[in-house]
Amino acid sequence: MTQAVCVSVSELSLPVPWGEIRGKVWGPDHGRPVLCLHGWADNCGSFNTLIPLLPKECRYVAVDLVGHGLSSHRPPGAFYSSPAYVADVRRVADALQLKKFTLIGHSMGADIGAMFSALYPEMVEALVLLDAFGFLPTDSTEISKVMRQGIEEMLRFEKKTEEKRRVYTYEKAVERLLAANPTLSGDSVNILLERGLVRVEGGFVFSRDLRVNFKNPVRISLEQSLEMQSRIRASILVVLSEGGFDRIFSEPAQKKFGSTLLQCFRDRNHTVVTVAGDHHVHLNNPEVVAPFVSDFLLTKVLSQPEDRKHKKTSNL
Repeated sequence: MTQAVCVSVSELSLPVPWGEIRGKVWGPDHGRPVLCLHGWADNCGSFNTLIPLLPKECRYVAVDLVGHGLSSHRPPGAFYSSPAYVADVRRVADALQLKKFTLIGHSMGADIGAMFSALYPEMVEALVLLDAFGFLPTDSTEISKVMRQGIEEMLRFEKKTEEKRRVYTYEKAVERLLAANPTLSGDSVNILLERGLVRVEGGFVFSRDLRVNFKNPVRISLEQSLEMQSRIRASILVVLSEGGFDRIFSEPAQKKFGSTLLQCFRDRNHTVVTVAGDHHVHLNNPEVVAPFVSDFLLTKVLSQPEDRKHKKTSNL
């Protein structure tokens, strides 16, 4: 098993127009910057077990995506969509004065990272996709239906009177999270709940915005996904899990599209590997994932010359 390296960890808070984006930072002040993006309904604790196993020369910034963990929710009436999250990544990079950096994303975070890498190719030197294909195309014939569904869900939510959030005991919150993610280990559940719960009178409520459950109304086709993929200049590592992402698709065509996206990664000489484990293997069993990510960072990032200085992030 890979041995964990003891590195300092600090809390991060960055202002945005509607509140703040929170997160955690590992590593030396002037280490090569690596921005880590978690998956849907998780938080930056998703990287707690993996980052200590990665090269200590990097500075890892893991953020709670907006509406998750300790970060602020979007304003009333705002949708949660991939382009909005890409804008948030740019906000974080600008606040930390990062001109070029590496992205590590899990699941939804990987899709956000890939889209960012396509839109801002000059800013990303390496991209790691954990149990994701980077893009999640929708069948062209289904796009209008899914877009309408996402809009209708938001409008129905807005018409409801103020709902009191359900209050849980810690034990019941554990049960609920495990019901939604049965492959999580007990330790992983506790890690995610550190930032996933807020204490209130009588117990705890989940911190994430209920609106993140709605369908993403911004959809792209396979053709658009492949065009975006072609714009990424960064070196790419895709780490899939045997029992993971491709078993949980909500739309039948997505599995077929996934194989096309993966083949295009391979055709461009990017690395695609498969490891034993489930969708959260990077959190449950990080020692399975860490060797691939570490080797990738060493060869594609740390071995490359650095012609720029990175600002400190610990005092932001």
